[in-house]
Amino acid sequence: MTQTQRPNLLYIHTDQHNPYVTGCYGDPLAQTPNLDRLAGNGVVFEHVYCPSPICVPSRMAMLSGRHPFQNQVWTNSHILDSAIPTLAHAMGAAGYQPALIGRMHSVGPDQLHGYAERYVGDHSPNHIGGSGVARGVLDGTAGPDRISLVKSGPGQMAYQVHDEYVTAATVDYLNRLGVKKRSDGRLDPFSISVGLMLPHPPYVARREDYALYREQMTLPAKPLPFDQVTHPFLRAWRTHTGIESVTQDEILRARAAYWGLVHRVDILVGQILDALRANGLAENTLIVYSSDHGDMQGEHGLWWKHVFYEESVKVPLIMTWPGVIPPGQRCTRVVSQLDLNATLLDALGAPPLPNSPGRSVLGLVSDVRAAPEWEDVAFSEYCADEYVPAAIDNGRTYQRMIRLGDWKLIYYHGMAPQLFNLADDPGEQADRAGDPGCRAIRDELTARILAEWNPELVAAKMAALRTDNQVLRAWAQQTNPPDQYRWDLRPEMNYLDEPPAAATA
Repeated sequence: MTQTQRPNLLYIHTDQHNPYVTGCYGDPLAQTPNLDRLAGNGVVFEHVYCPSPICVPSRMAMLSGRHPFQNQVWTNSHILDSAIPTLAHAMGAAGYQPALIGRMHSVGPDQLHGYAERYVGDHSPNHIGGSGVARGVLDGTAGPDRISLVKSGPGQMAYQVHDEYVTAATVDYLNRLGVKKRSDGRLDPFSISVGLMLPHPPYVARREDYALYREQMTLPAKPLPFDQVTHPFLRAWRTHTGIESVTQDEILRARAAYWGLVHRVDILVGQILDALRANGLAENTLIVYSSDHGDMQGEHGLWWKHVFYEESVKVPLIMTWPGVIPPGQRCTRVVSQLDLNATLLDALGAPPLPNSPGRSVLGLVSDVRAAPEWEDVAFSEYCADEYVPAAIDNGRTYQRMIRLGDWKLIYYHGMAPQLFNLADDPGEQADRAGDPGCRAIRDELTARILAEWNPELVAAKMAALRTDNQVLRAWAQQTNPPDQYRWDLRPEMNYLDEPPAAATA
């Protein structure tokens, strides 16, 4: 391959994949041979941070290349402005016909945001206030609530069925590209983004996947009894979500199911990669695997996401590109997913998004690119008026994290911060925010967080969006607008093989 040939792109983006639950990231239990093989053929990034530890803000930030405070998408009910150019717009401007298969989780009437074609779609309504999802026996288990631990274990949840449709559609798309290549003798470069739902809860995995882990599953390495939780937000969060105390059986069941779901992700990724290779399309294809955020899985006594501990705010990132990215690499620089946006556009020769702070990482991992100057810094943001304990500022919170070198500061507006040195304390068990010897670094990181981010301004803008959304929600409820791209999730797709036991500590 020469550098004059534009590459293909296969970008696989999952939902809620904690990178530490992957073989290539060092997990001894996770059976992920396809992701591990992909990692061995390219580069594993060890310190990649999502723009927000919740679905829609993270995804819309990655898509637009802008932080949540820059695109004003802070919650799962916020709409990305269609006037903001995206990754897909820039790929289209470079001559690609970008295709999206599966999940994007965009809210509002624009369900393409620059993609030229889309297949399968999301399970949720396009519009705020649109017709919701009935999960049958698993109702309530997809969000941050104790019921998702109670109703966990072997069975089936609809998100896996969705992903099997997405995988089949992706394999079909690649097969059709293969037919065209064989019949025409040529093929224009393609760009395929694949959106999978797994391993997002419900924590329910098919019996064969669950059985791989149930007997060998371990308890969290960093349990934190509720009486040892000192930060007021984290105490309120655990009370609000019903996880002050969780039974050992619930912990082991939910974790075994989550590991099983990651294993299933790996199988689906393997099917996609097999189709890519079988159709002779792998040689000049940049393959990227990542996720929108992680999952706490009981570490620090927490579950789901919504927090800035490493298990929640870090994401996997694996990249391969034959002839450009040498195999067997591990990149230890601090990277933001906004940098991934810039990297994809750089690789495809597409115009950079003009108002994005993202930086291309290609020079860090490619032997055909000059190494850039690189500051080891990443930000993440969690500003919410949904799911927040009522005791916290009337159910609202404004938080931001910075990772700078070895240090991480978590800023809670109106509350004390948390400060960790990840070199000395990778498990984030020694909060040094009150350490007099750390006052200088605490002040420096706080200044970096507040230099461009104003929590009072964020609060005012979110208040305005709440009033706008009242009208949009009522409109959708009354007019029942059609969903443009929506996959039909049905209650009977969800079941448990074993009835849940009572939730007692």
